[in-house]
Amino acid sequence: MPAKKTTLRKEARQRQPQPAISEEMKAWSTALATETADWPHISQRSFFGFTALYYREKIFALLPRSRNLESANTIAFKIESPATSLRERLRSDGRIGSMQHENARWFTFLISSNTDLHDALDWLGNAYDAARRIKKTK
Repeated sequence: MPAKKTTLRKEARQRQPQPAISEEMKAWSTALATETADWPHISQRSFFGFTALYYREKIFALLPRSRNLESANTIAFKIESPATSLRERLRSDGRIGSMQHENARWFTFLISSNTDLHDALDWLGNAYDAARRIKKTK
């Protein structure tokens, strides 16, 4: 019986493999990172195969560099407690997926062509604005 518990614990700890990204997605991520680099109080840091975007010390987005979370062509962004109008936009955009992680609301945006970059930048802007509104805790 104890051996089975150990096996179950090992299986529970195993993570889903992260898909490798295409050269095209690398280019899109680089373009988005370049566009956001000049936003006030933003920093970019390497984070397990991603470029993490921070507003001051608050992470608000992940751009893939070598691997991705779900599919090979997605970016991830965090919006905590979105307003009703923004929540409706999130629901109505078929390229948006969502995931819950440690009580923070993370969303993914699927990029399939160069024309999606404008909308991706718009969603990153919404996540940046949401991160700016979060009050600093002491």
